[in-house]
Amino acid sequence: MSASLLLQSGIGGLLLGGIYGLLAMGLSLSWGLLRLVNLSHFALAFLGAYLTYQFGAQFGWPAYASLLIIAPGFFLIGLALHTIFVRFDVSEFASMLVTFGITVLIESLIQWIWSADFRKYETPYAQESIRVGSLFVPVLELTAFVSAALLAIAAWVALHRTLLGRALRASAHDGPIAAAFGINARQLSYGLAGLCSASAGVAGVFIALTSTLAPSQIEAWIGVVFAVVIIGGLANPLGALAAGMLIGVAEALTMATVNPAWAPLVAFSILIALLLWKPKWL
Repeated sequence: MSASLLLQSGIGGLLLGGIYGLLAMGLSLSWGLLRLVNLSHFALAFLGAYLTYQFGAQFGWPAYASLLIIAPGFFLIGLALHTIFVRFDVSEFASMLVTFGITVLIESLIQWIWSADFRKYETPYAQESIRVGSLFVPVLELTAFVSAALLAIAAWVALHRTLLGRALRASAHDGPIAAAFGINARQLSYGLAGLCSASAGVAGVFIALTSTLAPSQIEAWIGVVFAVVIIGGLANPLGALAAGMLIGVAEALTMATVNPAWAPLVAFSILIALLLWKPKWL
């Protein structure tokens, strides 16, 4: 096993971890601040990926043009879903069951429209890479990673350095006290729910650009990203990105040095080890 191969695998895993972190960010914020375990976040991301594929394959739209439609459209979907959750006073545990049902419905819709066949969004720059010595950095994966990092930093700054972010964290920590100080937690929750769904749409665009699509992949991503959310910490966008990078690199090195079939075990092995160790951020 050469050092060059290990480094190349590590770079691939690091960039994949950016997509993991981007996909985990919305779920982390929703779970940590709204107390809603929105499993439909994954299905929405893949719906966004398939829409990106459709816009590109049928209309020839570039990915950024699709993003200009998908992000605001998914923001509205997030508002609609949150309206239902508020209307029926869905609890934290019940939200997991309800959104799992929504996930199954969206997966069935995707399979009905696009079938279960594998789909690949071909772009002229799919094979482009930046050479650094003997290593190659894929341009699309690097773009996804940089976008994930920028969004994670922006989300952290918004939560910790703005009045709205502090109001959201105060409402999540102690709703009655926050309400006593005039914070309208319900109004803020709608905006956050919309942004979480929009982030799923953004993740979907990059999934379409970097991965082969199939409806059955939704379940495969749920387990890994769920572990990323737990490891990174709830309502912690930077933690989600760091956890995604950790799991991405660990998976890539496992595939390169041991056996590719062992890669799905990596995320849960790391999660179990950290839960047993119980670091302060968990």
